[in-house]
Amino acid sequence: MKIGTLIFLLVILTNVNLVDAEPMVNDYGIVNVWFNGQEAIVENFELRINEPCEIKVDVTSKTNGHVAIYLDSPLVTKSYKVLSGPSEMDEWINILNVEPEWSETYIWTITPTGEWTNGNAPINIFVQFTKAVGDNEKIEFTIANPYILDEQYSGSTPKPTPDPKSTDQPPYSEGSPGFGLVAALMGVAIVVLTGRKLH
Repeated sequence: MKIGTLIFLLVILTNVNLVDAEPMVNDYGIVNVWFNGQEAIVENFELRINEPCEIKVDVTSKTNGHVAIYLDSPLVTKSYKVLSGPSEMDEWINILNVEPEWSETYIWTITPTGEWTNGNAPINIFVQFTKAVGDNEKIEFTIANPYILDEQYSGSTPKPTPDPKSTDQPPYSEGSPGFGLVAALMGVAIVVLTGRKLH
């Protein structure tokens, strides 16, 4: 493989693999959400009773108006409680008189209560951008759909199991996505360059 081609591939892979997934967008705003560091929507994840997990929500307004945010689980039982964060579950956060490019990050730490076990308990986000009375746009979706085990949390948090049918995002890792592949290709480039100098 030619050096120029190898360098070109390194540049392409670096640019593609280190880019975040697309946020949820409408005409009035942008919402980005993470569950335990993995960009939503997260599936195939197990939680134990009292096991903490983190919800991070970035909200940006594209217009003048108001923003309302609502974190909830739609089950009749109270599946989660908030350990820390800007609101309780099923409680509105209202931000009045924002301007275009207004942006804020909200972080909750929540945990299963044990009132619902041996089944899935989805965690939903609802964000409404209101430009005027009767003129609004909504973004709402399931952040994660954990399976709640009938077990008490003992201290170690499992990481999400990747869905084999999904090709959207790799499983959560502590480093940047695609870094291992880029590092390996850089190693190949160094070997090729060193080999040329020796001949």
